[in-house]
Amino acid sequence: MILSFDTATDVATACLSTRGEVRAESASAGRSVGAQHLLDDVHTLLEEAGLDLGEVGTIVAGTGPGTFTGLRIGLATARALGFALGVPVLGVSTLDALLRPAAVDVACIDARRGEVFCAGAGIEPGARTPQELAAILPPGVVAAGDGAVRYRELLDAAEIPPDDSPLHVPHARHHAALIDSAGPAEPCYLRSPDADRSLAARAAG
Repeated sequence: MILSFDTATDVATACLSTRGEVRAESASAGRSVGAQHLLDDVHTLLEEAGLDLGEVGTIVAGTGPGTFTGLRIGLATARALGFALGVPVLGVSTLDALLRPAAVDVACIDARRGEVFCAGAGIEPGARTPQELAAILPPGVVAAGDGAVRYRELLDAAEIPPDDSPLHVPHARHHAALIDSAGPAEPCYLRSPDADRSLAARAAG
């Protein structure tokens, strides 16, 4: 059984799956708060599916990019569970998870500070302003993610699903589906964490 989860965005997702079949999944909204409730969500999923934690054979965690706090909580939880259970812990990019549905061409995560993390449709993964992304978006592509929702008016070359579309959420079932291309469970920030940037600015000053 695969336990997968992602805590990089405002919606923390978790999923239990076996051989491609979703047994139970959840999505908890709230910036960083959802990540803090991750273990509760996992236990609830196990109860819903009638499974035991000891049946987990692999853990797949979202590696971001996204919030530093959310990523730290999710990856620390993945490593702790993996160590306790003696099972491998793998990582899948949150951008790749958003790109998993065939209907999505560009993944766009709100990076705060007036930027988005984006990838897809020939766009190299990176942090860009919405204006920079808009300038390189191929016309008519479908963009999804909370960054696409927030900057909908600026990304007018793209088709963006309604705000409540599930395409905007990095559902953990997609991480499980990408297990064959998974890598190490290490954070992918795509830019320096806020604390590092503050220290660098002070040093420069």
